[in-house]
Parts: sequence; structure tokens; C-alpha cells
Amino acid sequence: MKVILEKVAKPEEEGAHIRAVELTEEVRNAVDLLENNCRSISVSRVGEEKSPGESYMLGTNRIYYTESIDKRTYVYTKEECFETRYRLYELEDILGVNFLRVSKSLVVNMRKIRSVKTELNGRMTAELLNGEKIVISRSYVKDLKRKLGV
Repeated sequence: MKVILEKVAKPEEEGAHIRAVELTEEVRNAVDLLENNCRSISVSRVGEEKSPGESYMLGTNRIYYTESIDKRTYVYTKEECFETRYRLYELEDILGVNFLRVSKSLVVNMRKIRSVKTELNGRMTAELLNGEKIVISRSYVKDLKRKLGV
């Protein structure tokens, strides 16, 4: 893919123009990369004592993974945990192609995976860039391997 970078005078003139024969995975990844830097979701801090109910806009590029526990959805960044009103299936649509469901209750950011390890029971363990480890269920291992090119 040929990339052309043009310098502009004002921030208002910034933008991207993609020309493609067909919408391939490579093109989708380029579009998602450009859009993810602008996308954000509404979250609230877990255990917020100072101002309960206060909402924050969290950039999707900061998200390591999202998890559903007891009908509540949590969003994890490098060092913090937030709660969101979105259901996991809604977040899958919002977050884009860099995110993949790896179990019934977990969606992970593929760009935050440091390494993966196959377990004896058919599952896998992924270590994230922040050192946290998550389990990939057997039924999602094939999709993960395909996405990672393993």
C-alpha cells in the first residue's frame, strides 16, 4: 500500500483519504487505526467516592480489555478500572477491528497483547502489555490465532 503524507497549514485541514480496489482486512485496519484515535466511550470510575455518578470520556486506544461480571461491564486500562453502561456485544461493535471477543465475558484489545501461550486443556493464556494475564476460551482460540497470524 502506497502512503502519501502532505503537510497542511491548519489543524482543520487535517484528514485522510483512502483509495482502495476493495475493502480488505488491511484497509479496514488502516481505517480503524485512524478512527480509533478519535473514538471514545462514556465510563465512570469504579469505587469513585469524591463524585459518584460522574462520567468520563475514555479513548478506545487506552482500553486493554472489557469484561462482563454480574450484569455489569467493566473497562480496564493500563492501571485503572472503569464501569460502562454498554453491554459487551455493544462494545464489540463500537470498539472496532482491533478488539476481539476471547470468552463469553471478555473482549480484548489485540494491540495490547504481549504474548500468548497454549495451555494443555485447549485454552490459551494471553499476557498483556501491563503484565496482566487473561484466559482465552477454547471456542475463541481459532479466531485469536487467525487474527494474530499464529
